[in-house]
Amino acid sequence: MTEPKTLRAQTAAKLAGAANRPAQLRAFIGLDGFVDEILHIVDIRESAEKYKRLTRMADWGKRISAAAGQSTNLEMVCQMTKLGGNGPIMANAMAASGVKVSYLGLLGYPNLHPIFAEFAQCAEVASIAEPGYTDAVEFEDGKVMLGKHQSLRQMNWENIKSRYGLDQFTAKVKGADFLGFVNWTMLTYMNGIWEAIQTEICPQLTGARKKLFIDLCDPEKRLPEDISKALRIIVAFEKNFDVILGLNQKEACEIGQNLGLSTADQSESGLGQLGQAILQRVPLNTLVIHPTAFALAVDRTSVNLVHGPFTARPLITTGAGDHFNAGFCLGRLLGLNNEESLLCGVATSGFYVRTARSPSVTDLAGLMKNWPAN
Repeated sequence: MTEPKTLRAQTAAKLAGAANRPAQLRAFIGLDGFVDEILHIVDIRESAEKYKRLTRMADWGKRISAAAGQSTNLEMVCQMTKLGGNGPIMANAMAASGVKVSYLGLLGYPNLHPIFAEFAQCAEVASIAEPGYTDAVEFEDGKVMLGKHQSLRQMNWENIKSRYGLDQFTAKVKGADFLGFVNWTMLTYMNGIWEAIQTEICPQLTGARKKLFIDLCDPEKRLPEDISKALRIIVAFEKNFDVILGLNQKEACEIGQNLGLSTADQSESGLGQLGQAILQRVPLNTLVIHPTAFALAVDRTSVNLVHGPFTARPLITTGAGDHFNAGFCLGRLLGLNNEESLLCGVATSGFYVRTARSPSVTDLAGLMKNWPAN
């Protein structure tokens, strides 16, 4: 493992030298879309304008448990309303770095929802249905995402062909250097979409292998057999793509359990061993696991681990993982190795949770040169 200061210096220098490269890269990302409300729970209401929030997730749970058999009133205060969904957040972050992004998802139909108007100014966007809606209740130690998913069933292969067009979809796949298909868990027809891409589009692909990023996005509620099928389909993409599978710590454990692996050891070395065991059974180009304080990447030859600029008091947490994914994939697209790409990922996420905005390549290099203490 490269010494952290050395890694930050060499990666910042490489980013500075590649500042113009993102504009030459094309990404095609999808397929979800949400309107997110970021909410805090009131602990004590001190006046009409002033309150203390519940800062720990467990305290919210205690409030709810204590009211069992009775009732209770919990006040939520909206901090912001923003574009949401794993795809739009990741795509927006990659566009902020300068990558030419095309996005297909659930952003309003037949007209774009106003929350995505700014996104549409920095990326080419298309939508085939209305977005979902999420109440993102944030605490200092995590968040609870309360989703309304009725419209997500409209994201299926038949609607893609009829409302977007098979020829246009095929052209986007062929013309992209990078593809990202995320939020498998909530998009219940994603397996069928992936299978259709493999049978109808992949045989037409020629030239250099493209990079494909996939994020399952908290598959706990899905049936074990559905998860197993998704993993088999993802492995089949390796025939045509260099596949990167991104998981947070909880997701890595869920996939490990689905594969019959032990997930008891949650230490850095334990997660590295879990990643290696998953990759043996799900043979892909790269597996990435990103807890909140560090991230690791596993390929066929090595395990790399990088600590992030963790803060105990983030301004925002919803979208942090999607920003990590964008930063890691940007690094790989720019030709950085896994260790350097991990640093790009944790720096992108770290910048976002402190500022509530997506960093440019210059911002990333600047954070690496002036690494925050907390």
